[in-house]
Amino acid sequence: MSILIKNISYLDIEKEKIIEHADIFIEASIIKKIGENLKVNADEILDGENKLLTPGFVNAHTHLGMSYFRNYADDLALMDWLQNEIWPVEAKLNAEDIYWSSMLSIIENIKSGVTTFCDMYYEMDRVGDAALESGIRGVLTRGMTDVDGKGEEKLQEFDALYNNYHNRSDGRIRVVPAPHAIYTCSTEFLKEISENAKKLYDNIIHIHLSETLTEVEDSKKEYGMTPIEYVNSLGLLDSQIIAAHCVHITDEEIELVKNKKFYPVYNPSSNLKLASGFTPVDKMLKNNIKLALGTDGDSSNNNQDFVEEMHIGGIVNKAVTMNEKAVPAIEILKMATINGAEALGFEKLGLIKEDYMADLTIFDLNSNSFTPRNNLISALVYSANSHDVESVICDGKFIMRDRELVNVDEEKVRQVVNKRWEDIKSR
Repeated sequence: MSILIKNISYLDIEKEKIIEHADIFIEASIIKKIGENLKVNADEILDGENKLLTPGFVNAHTHLGMSYFRNYADDLALMDWLQNEIWPVEAKLNAEDIYWSSMLSIIENIKSGVTTFCDMYYEMDRVGDAALESGIRGVLTRGMTDVDGKGEEKLQEFDALYNNYHNRSDGRIRVVPAPHAIYTCSTEFLKEISENAKKLYDNIIHIHLSETLTEVEDSKKEYGMTPIEYVNSLGLLDSQIIAAHCVHITDEEIELVKNKKFYPVYNPSSNLKLASGFTPVDKMLKNNIKLALGTDGDSSNNNQDFVEEMHIGGIVNKAVTMNEKAVPAIEILKMATINGAEALGFEKLGLIKEDYMADLTIFDLNSNSFTPRNNLISALVYSANSHDVESVICDGKFIMRDRELVNVDEEKVRQVVNKRWEDIKSR
């Protein structure tokens, strides 16, 4: 399958500019050629006039299976929300429940331009099935805890997941270990996962870190260290870390991680809604730390709208720092593309560049959001919305075209999720 996109404007992240009147030739999942008036044979030719091409967005931290809990338990503190509302109903979910709720979240991600997700949940084999069927690229991370005494059982589940799904569909699906957090994992459990990651699992770990002040203060009391200092003492920071949240990262911790493969994932909507605080994004950027961007789960966001996430992330830091120049739009776009791809361990992903993977998002410029066309980089972050996403290409194939999902029956998914949720509540 080959596609030639003619006469399109595209976002060049490296040059931090919009390139106009370009032809993009895609063949066998790769961007083969970029230029003007390309003379190539293509299976399909697409007119790119009045359209804007961006790298496919990377949702670097989410919980896809939590779409049942959208608007279910709101206006609560994090631990109250988790322990008293979310965890009890999560215990009722089965594998098929999670398949359908994950598919609903995947639909919302695709419709907001996302081509790659990093999911932390359980029953991850069914999440993998949903990703394979929908055509999206995904990193499956089985959230593991041992506070319930079932740590070894979860490690065995992870091994099976890794063996059955890692590098499926020519590497479109990957599997990474995910100790949930320091307050749900014992010291020995964290050490075991860390050693396994280095020996067996590509040396990448996904974990929640420093999300709330309570987490930080409890860590200081129990271990005499902040959460990031604590996991460093256990050897985790010798791996590449997908570090969800990092709301309360300290100046000392910034110094500690800035020369490591440590990628904070900024989740602005979730952090705001749960009153977790304000991630020091501008300070980390000034220390050359590469942040990625994530939506978190539907229960704490309450959606998977990635374009909205870029918008909120782009404006809140200006108010928090009282500096209108803080975190400019291009930095948000880097978080949403190349930084996210790098955080998840993908090479040649996240840029519109020859020999890179053909994961691409097409915006319709004939919309109110882009009228008038003053600055398209600004427009993507400050005025665009997910309804401006016209089509999405992942791995060189359309997975959404003219706002219609190619591989998924969206209406059926909604109906099944509604029906299953009524059943879950009665269990």
